[in-house]
Amino acid sequence: MHYLTYISLAIYFLAMLAIGLFAYRRSTDDVSGYILGGRQVSPQVTALSAGASDMSGWMLMGLPGAMFLVGFETIYIAFGLLLGALVNYLIVAPKLRVYTEVANNALTIPEFFAKRFHDPSSHVRIISAIIIVIFFTLYTSAGLVAGGKLFESAFEVNYELGLVITLGVVVSYTLLGGFLAVSLTDFVQGCIMFIALILVPVVAYQEFSNADKMMNFAYESIPHFGDAMQNVTLLGLISALSWGLGYFGQPHIIVRFMAIRSVSDIKTAKNIGMSWMTVTIIGALATGLVGIAYANKFDMKLSDPETIFIVFSELLFHPLISGFLLAAILAAIMSTISSQLLVSSSSLTEDIYRVVSKKAASEEEMVKLGRFGVAGVAIVASLLALDRSNSILSLVSNAWAGFGAAFGPLVLFSLYKKNLTHKAAVAGIIAGAATVLFWIYAPVLPEGKALSSMLYEMIPGFMASSLVIWGVSALDGDPCENTIETFDEAGRQLAEQR
Repeated sequence: MHYLTYISLAIYFLAMLAIGLFAYRRSTDDVSGYILGGRQVSPQVTALSAGASDMSGWMLMGLPGAMFLVGFETIYIAFGLLLGALVNYLIVAPKLRVYTEVANNALTIPEFFAKRFHDPSSHVRIISAIIIVIFFTLYTSAGLVAGGKLFESAFEVNYELGLVITLGVVVSYTLLGGFLAVSLTDFVQGCIMFIALILVPVVAYQEFSNADKMMNFAYESIPHFGDAMQNVTLLGLISALSWGLGYFGQPHIIVRFMAIRSVSDIKTAKNIGMSWMTVTIIGALATGLVGIAYANKFDMKLSDPETIFIVFSELLFHPLISGFLLAAILAAIMSTISSQLLVSSSSLTEDIYRVVSKKAASEEEMVKLGRFGVAGVAIVASLLALDRSNSILSLVSNAWAGFGAAFGPLVLFSLYKKNLTHKAAVAGIIAGAATVLFWIYAPVLPEGKALSSMLYEMIPGFMASSLVIWGVSALDGDPCENTIETFDEAGRQLAEQR
């Protein structure tokens, strides 16, 4: 690896740490500042931080690799994600921003659930927090595995050392600056990803005289566009599109809506976020498509299709630019890890420690505990990541479905349905998570296969949770006092005061 590449990466790492120090001086005086940035995050930062924390390393590695292997069928997954993100901005973001502030300034999703459903036992809050910590610890370990493998393959360093470097930088700025540091670094990382996913496919395309010749080389390995679109089975199509359902229940994404400075800014965030997401997804798909054509033209053997972005970065660019492009992969990985660490930490401190201990801790003490929570989750995740055989894609896919099924329906019901009960909330969370786990691991099909081999576990999990919430609320004779009208009226009064 050329020394200029290392210089580019060193600049990137220093920039992330500098942002963490800046945020440390700006936003960590109280718990609200550490967990939600004081609800003063701009729409620009909201949009790009939501996108960067959402997409992770799979945007630069997984999606191009899927296009490289499967071909145009991957477009259905991309379309499902775009549609899910758009609907999330339209129907979840505005109400969640208002309701969480009206609910006595709820700082976390579990805390909002507890206050929304008047749950004196705090069962819904604690169960939600436990699910968040467990799933995000696994999710974080997947990101650390990706970081370790990136350093090993691109820089020829020991896997464990790569893991430590990735963990050290991301924990440092997350631990120091909290939500503001995570959001600002995600904004920068989102910009890097945006540029990289335009630059790489455009430069790689220059190796072909025209689009027809490039497509001819690509069609040597993948089906033609028309054939690919027609040959997808109904279950395959539904599974691909259902990825979009997951957005409603992803704590590290929807927490951005809680932190934006005003409801009126959400429209701006939506326009920026959806534009960013559309361009980057097209760039990721184009990288995989040009990659398969490039490999066929030059008879290039690629042992791992998910490394096509790395290969292009090293083959086609000056070492200084190559370092920038590799930093884009690290940016994607770190942006998601930092968001997950912070949400896990806030659940540990605000939703488990504060509720279980019932101690009156000061704001400074809770912020310190939040930092210990970041470090604790990071340590456990790093220990899990030492097993490099873990499948990154499967861990991410399972966690995405788990959150989407456990929390997605409840988020929607809590914002739009009257007379819900805390019993229905608890039952819905458990039903969604349990269905996903059963669908993934129960060997009920021939040859011991799981049901997830036929249909993505998101769909049955989401349906089960929705039906249970609806059914238990209808049967339970003790609806919560906080109806939709109560929250809407409080929201209008809040707006008038401002």
